[in-house]
This record gives sequence, structure tokens and C-alpha cells, in this order.
Amino acid sequence: MSLRILLLEDDRLFNETLEDFLEEEGFDVDTALDPYTALDLTYENRYDIYLFDINLPYESGFDLLEKLRQSGDTTPTIFLTSREDKASMVEGFGIGADDYMTKPIDIEELLLRIKAILRRQLRSDDVLLGDYRLDTYAKRLYLGDREVSDVTQKAVELLMLLLEHHGNVVSVETIRERLWSVDKMPGEGVVRVYITQLKKHFPERIVNVRGVGYKWIDA
Repeated sequence: MSLRILLLEDDRLFNETLEDFLEEEGFDVDTALDPYTALDLTYENRYDIYLFDINLPYESGFDLLEKLRQSGDTTPTIFLTSREDKASMVEGFGIGADDYMTKPIDIEELLLRIKAILRRQLRSDDVLLGDYRLDTYAKRLYLGDREVSDVTQKAVELLMLLLEHHGNVVSVETIRERLWSVDKMPGEGVVRVYITQLKKHFPERIVNVRGVGYKWIDA
């Protein structure tokens, strides 16, 4: 599974150098030379990490990250900048950056910092299920680096509930109570719809215990 990076850097040569290096390390990299292009890319794709310059045309990397954080985007972000003053560093972390590196950038050190951040993200928000990756924060399921489009968010919530019970049976009643509010409680047929979505991808791991509920079987 390739992890995806959005690189925003207006120095074209440095942009291309970083892109080549990161792709050689196995990352999928999308690049932008200005914050407006980068913002459009964040609407079109989901990234595992952002690498943002600060001094940019039109608006700063600080401005862009502030917009993203205000919209609920929590993607880990490293600022790469020529600014060396402490005030800029304080501002960057205050906006919501996860790391801050001053130029000239040691690309080997950058790689280590990227990997450290991604390890923390994987440990806190992601669950690996064979070839699948379950993002428990965003409630999305991925096969490789592509989101599984036929599994809805409610089905992902159901999957998370089954995993939470570690192989024990989860009753239909418990599923309905945990996943829906009292005034929107669905019938058992609705639960089966979401189970069917999941069983398309995990046919051997989701088991129907007749008359009781469902459980997840570890491989």
C-alpha cells in the first residue's frame, strides 16, 4: 500500500527534487506550486501527509493550513521553510502543524520525520485488515490506496463495532442501539444491508450467528 503525500513548494526545482526522492521511497506524491492548486487537490483526494512551504504566491502556507484545519481536515502537516525565526515556528505549530523544518532541508532527515508521523497516525487511527486499511478516524475503508466506494460510512461504523468485540457475537439489538439514535431505530433488514456490504469484502470473516447477531473472525 502506497501512502500519499501532497507537496506544496513554489520552488520548481526543489519541488521536483523532493517529488523524485519521495517517489523512489515508495510514496505516491502529488505536487502543487501554489496554495490554490493545493487546496483543489485536497478536495479531490485524501492524503496521508502534507508537506507545505510557507512563503508562497497568493497566500502563505499558514493561511492554507488554517483553512484546512477550520474545515475539519486533520491530515498531518510538516512545514518546510526558509524562515528561521522562533515566532514563525510558534505560529506554525499554533495553527496545527505536526512538524517544522528550516531550509536547507536534509531530505534523509525529512524522510525520518515523515515516517515517524505516519507511524503515529497508523497506530492511532488505522487498522490493517489483510490488504485493507480501516481509517477509524475518518470512518473509511481502503483497499491499497483506493477508498472502497461500495462500503458506506454506516457500514464502516458497523465493522468497527464488530472489531471492538474481538470475536464475540454482537447482537442485532446492540448494533441498532449503538449505530442509530432511538428515534431513528431501523429494522433488522437495514442491518443486513450493511452486513451485505461488508461481506462482499470480508466473506470469511463476518459470521451470522442465527437468531442472535454477527461476529468478526480474525484470520
